[in-house]
Amino acid sequence: MEGKTAKILAGAAAVVLAALELTLFLCFRLSRPFYLSSALILSAVLACTVTTLLCHHGRASRMARRLVMDGDEVSASARVVEYSFFRKVAGLPRRFSPEELATATDGFQCVVGRGSSGTVFKGILDDGTSVAVKRIDGGGSPAHSDKEFRSEVSAIGAAQHACLVRLLGFCLSPRFLVYEFMENGSLDTWIFPSGAGRMLTWQQRWQVAVDVARALAYLHGDCRAKVVHLDVKPENILLDGGHRGLLSDFGLAAMMGKEQSRVVTTVRGTAGYLAPEWLLGAGATEKCDVYSFGMVLLEMLGGRRNLQAEAGIGGSRRWTYFPKIVADKVREGRVMEVLDRRLLAPAVEEAAVRRVAHVALWCAQEKASARPAMARVVEMLEGKGGEVEAPPPSDMIIVDMLALDPAGARGGGGGGGMFGMPAMPPVSAGTASSVVSVSDSFALSYLSGR
Repeated sequence: MEGKTAKILAGAAAVVLAALELTLFLCFRLSRPFYLSSALILSAVLACTVTTLLCHHGRASRMARRLVMDGDEVSASARVVEYSFFRKVAGLPRRFSPEELATATDGFQCVVGRGSSGTVFKGILDDGTSVAVKRIDGGGSPAHSDKEFRSEVSAIGAAQHACLVRLLGFCLSPRFLVYEFMENGSLDTWIFPSGAGRMLTWQQRWQVAVDVARALAYLHGDCRAKVVHLDVKPENILLDGGHRGLLSDFGLAAMMGKEQSRVVTTVRGTAGYLAPEWLLGAGATEKCDVYSFGMVLLEMLGGRRNLQAEAGIGGSRRWTYFPKIVADKVREGRVMEVLDRRLLAPAVEEAAVRRVAHVALWCAQEKASARPAMARVVEMLEGKGGEVEAPPPSDMIIVDMLALDPAGARGGGGGGGMFGMPAMPPVSAGTASSVVSVSDSFALSYLSGR
């Protein structure tokens, strides 16, 4: 329709200009005014023609682009597939609407995990991708919720590594983060005895340890900006379909400059994995992650919590600190006695167990300067550089804080409980538990966060 109208207007303009030229000829004949008038008319005709051609070409180009952008339903479907492909390959985060996430999670019905910073739901996107949708609660404080949201997005956005959980998208209001869904859940459900009966083999545990160590080494040294995780624990290590470890939950992470030695931040997280210098207010460094990794590695080695109540003499219960037990057994040459009993000892080489125990104790040194860098930890776990030497004895001041003196446990005067508190009530022999009574809640929450 627009092309036909343009042709009619062009024809009418040509007729008018021809009539005007004839009138000028009759009035001025071949005089100078005639030639000047004719030149002006021809210039105007040429300018109008060029302008019309340029406008028509621009309109045609815009129409062609619009057809490509809009298209029919088949083209729209192709674009969805293309976007999904590039998002997966390039790791481009997508911005979701609250309605899209509600649809993907079926109204936020399937809860797969809860933590201090939020709740995680399972969902399925339109392209069939299984996702974990994390709602940032921030402990009820909007300001803290916003801080954790920004910390997690900035930390994971600056990192791209095979052993880090991948951020697929986000929602700004309310605060949601969308991650890949890990079908095997978190590490704690695989290394600690539970009703599910799931357990990792020795080789799988070693591989998870190497995966997490590589992820931390990347964050500390090879990332565009140094990232300190500050919340390394079994609950924040996810397992994919092949039982490979992926580090997750960057809500407490801190960004550091390449030349920055430490960062001053609020002490938060699970206290059983917090480095002593951070608790004492000396600031957080990448060595805090090394300490936390060492504590996790000890729990993977023994298949138990580092702080645990076990049956003692006379049916009473006493607290045991696993790092102290491992250090003593290693010094006595009986390292196989600390191995998770569910693992078949004949299938596990003593040299491999000793290596892991040495690496864990090196990482869990109370002096930050004595701990190795995570890049060195990866080499030690993989057996590069020869045999790992036994670390020097550590003070382990937590042992004194817990009053884990065997004499005290036998009732030789002072109370055998934590911080001089009364000993725990007797229980049946052979039982062991990490669950505490109300009277012990303060001490245990300070030391283990549970």
